[in-house]
Amino acid sequence: MNITKRQKEILFAIIEEYAEVAAPVGSVTLAKLFDVSSATIRAEMSRLEEAGLITQPHTSAGRIPTDAGYRFYVNALTENPTSTKPEVESPLRPARLLEDKTTDRNFHALELRISSQERADFAIRGAVDSLVELTGNLGLATIGDQLYLSGISRLFTQPEFMDTSRVQSVAKLLDNLEPWLKEAAPGEPLNIFIGNENPIGKTSGVSLIISKFRSPYSDNSYIGVLGPTRQNYSRVMSLVRRAGNMLEEVL
Repeated sequence: MNITKRQKEILFAIIEEYAEVAAPVGSVTLAKLFDVSSATIRAEMSRLEEAGLITQPHTSAGRIPTDAGYRFYVNALTENPTSTKPEVESPLRPARLLEDKTTDRNFHALELRISSQERADFAIRGAVDSLVELTGNLGLATIGDQLYLSGISRLFTQPEFMDTSRVQSVAKLLDNLEPWLKEAAPGEPLNIFIGNENPIGKTSGVSLIISKFRSPYSDNSYIGVLGPTRQNYSRVMSLVRRAGNMLEEVL
């Protein structure tokens, strides 16, 4: 997609700010971050909106990312899987060193939970429970022919699910998740299905991030999380990827 470097920076800033505050991001906030006028930010926002990467949910409100905007961001992350951030920097990252330390602590917590278990099924369940605690999303994994789910109540505390119709939509998705995983068998080590990319829940407003790993049960076991499209993709993707890698090493 042909957008400028500054437009990328603004898009990424909107995505990261929205993930934290769960409210539309306004031009005044971004103008302070980028040290430019609000008019300049509004002009760049208009171009991003024309490109279908952000949208304005209410008149006179700020902007939020679209599914296409999230996909653009995630693609930037996956271009360099060893990095936890897209190539284009945004002004919201002065605390990157602190975030890296937090990531290391999270990885350590995952490793302890997995390595302390003597049984493969307990290790997988422990990894899922850790992902729930660390991301606030619903965690899932395949254990043989069973799908283990944890954290449904954590998922539904997210502000997106104050609307009961959204809860019902996600519940229907969960009813069909296990057969879909068996049929789709995503082939990449890390698979990200954002919003309307979910073939069984296009209108549910959630993203599924799963990692494939080898286990005593199958060469195509899966672990991951299901959460709102509004989330910290860099952190969640790195945690899910690490959980899959750790399980494969231990099991």
